[in-house]
Amino acid sequence: MKNYIKSIISLTVIFAVVVAALAATNTITAPIIEKNAGAAANEALLVVMPDGGEFTAADLTQYTLPESVLEAFTASNGGAVVKLTATGYGPDMIIMCGVDANGNVTGTVCLSSNETLGVEKTYGDTLKGATIDTIDGIATVSGATMTTGAYKSAVKDAINTATILGGGSADIRSPEEILADNLATALPTGDKFNEVFICEKLENISAIYEAENGAGFVYVTKAGEEEIFVGVDADGAVVSEATDDVKATVEAAAKIMLKSTLKEVDITKYADMPSNVDKAYKTKSGNYVLEIHASGFGINGDHYYNPSGEYIYIKLAITKDGEIISCQTTKQSETDGVGSICADKEFSAQYVGKNESTYKEIDTVAGVTLTTKGYQNGIGKAIEAVKIMEGVA
Repeated sequence: MKNYIKSIISLTVIFAVVVAALAATNTITAPIIEKNAGAAANEALLVVMPDGGEFTAADLTQYTLPESVLEAFTASNGGAVVKLTATGYGPDMIIMCGVDANGNVTGTVCLSSNETLGVEKTYGDTLKGATIDTIDGIATVSGATMTTGAYKSAVKDAINTATILGGGSADIRSPEEILADNLATALPTGDKFNEVFICEKLENISAIYEAENGAGFVYVTKAGEEEIFVGVDADGAVVSEATDDVKATVEAAAKIMLKSTLKEVDITKYADMPSNVDKAYKTKSGNYVLEIHASGFGINGDHYYNPSGEYIYIKLAITKDGEIISCQTTKQSETDGVGSICADKEFSAQYVGKNESTYKEIDTVAGVTLTTKGYQNGIGKAIEAVKIMEGVA
């Protein structure tokens, strides 16, 4: 029993000595480890800002910053490095971006991602030197618009964050928030706006939004490169401030739209009507609105991926002469992040103003051949349907 107690006492003493030794070692080595860790972190920041010098972590609670910002560091050269998260094809794409004191991107890298095509690994190179005024003009990568669009958006957030950390001000609203604010300013009496599908030819009108509460509409026009949002009441009168030229343009468009009516066409009486035309309507002015389905990747597929078995559904407004007034993808099940770009307004808007001779003259999208070809075939069939209904096919 005595030997047992002696063993316990001995082990206790040894344990205490070891703990004391480790504590002493930690006291000596902790500053060294911390210094080395700091150096490693500093080195990582220097990748996107080589001339940054020393970096200091910013207290994010002191600022109102974009939601994408995870961390931020101010540099001794007056710039900043920002770590952000973005959602492209998949969630949690982590990006680090350096911005100098003049608001120029000094470098950007993707630290990690769940993307499928890998373009995020090199896309940052195209953004070096970008500013808040030039970044929107930098193209996304065809076939990877979700990934590169999200990347570019994150870098824009980094530029704005650097501006704020430097004592300046920046507009950190999302595009959706900016649109909502513009609509509310143009028509303060309106509540919840929905975009109107335009089925009439209108001069210098890019979009129309209708207030759900019946207060009126907001017409979007341009003066040079500037978009102007103009409020119009339910009777078509301009109710927000506007120059005489803008007012005349908007009131003329509103007058046309208020008179516009749709009447469904019985497509079954046309023996040669393309089978992908689901419904057709004719406006009082003689234009046509067609709802069609097109066979993209979802139907045709390939031997690499399983198709969805779903069509692309498209809504078009076309003049009786075959000119496309509006084009909108209403439903699609193409591959996310690839063929799904057909749902983007930028994609469908390429067909506006096109006709039978020019509708294939759009930007080629690499990696989405089946989607693009199927979409174009659908457009062609819609134009053919108009010719049949006009009796000129």
